[in-house]
Amino acid sequence: MPKYAMVIDLKKCVGCGACGIACKTENNTQERKNGQSYNWADFYIKMEGNFPNVKYTPYPVLCNHCSKAACVEACPVTPKAMFKTKNNVTMHNDERCIGCRSCQDACPYSVWDLDEEKDAQYSVISFNVEGEKVFANYADTTKVVAGAASGAEIAKRTATPPYKTDYKHPDYEAVRKPGVVEKCIFCDHRTQNGELPYCVVSCPSGARVFGDLQDSNSEVSKLLKKHKAYRLKEEAGTEPNVYYINNFKI
Repeated sequence: MPKYAMVIDLKKCVGCGACGIACKTENNTQERKNGQSYNWADFYIKMEGNFPNVKYTPYPVLCNHCSKAACVEACPVTPKAMFKTKNNVTMHNDERCIGCRSCQDACPYSVWDLDEEKDAQYSVISFNVEGEKVFANYADTTKVVAGAASGAEIAKRTATPPYKTDYKHPDYEAVRKPGVVEKCIFCDHRTQNGELPYCVVSCPSGARVFGDLQDSNSEVSKLLKKHKAYRLKEEAGTEPNVYYINNFKI
């Protein structure tokens, strides 16, 4: 079986957000009532130094698909709602999830706290709040401008509504289910069909590379052999499978 991993080249990443938009489009993640969004692919922006000598580094963050996943260990149900597949992907089962959020508390990466910010918000693992609609604006019949189409009318005219990506996976509904925790699954529904995760496909600079660590000829293996790579919070002992190489300065 392959051992999937992702390598992110920070020299190529400028924090454009295409990966986050791609992930949201592909997975129909929820929109909060206050306008914020649940993102499985997000950014941690690190700024160092004092003006004018400032280093700005955008770190794309996502589930690290840890080999020793703390979220899996913390999940209290049997069988586990959070579990590891044979190809090393950390998956979640919506039917078994009881919404206790123990996985969020256990995950070293589940909040933007790389600098120990106490007001950080959950990002890598999201909890789908009961009663919140997915992209509610597309169900709104209000016309902001007279004579223009409403959000609901625009959605109706599209072949695939903006709030529903019609992907086929035996374990998940096309529209996110409320009351459960969810996260990046390395686009399992795509990789099963020989496709790359949508964030990888959508990156305009090719900063994200996905592949099999077991295959010495895969691009991820070659990049890790060529460059000195590092992983976030390696001291947590979870053995993450998202690697970062190079640096980008602005």
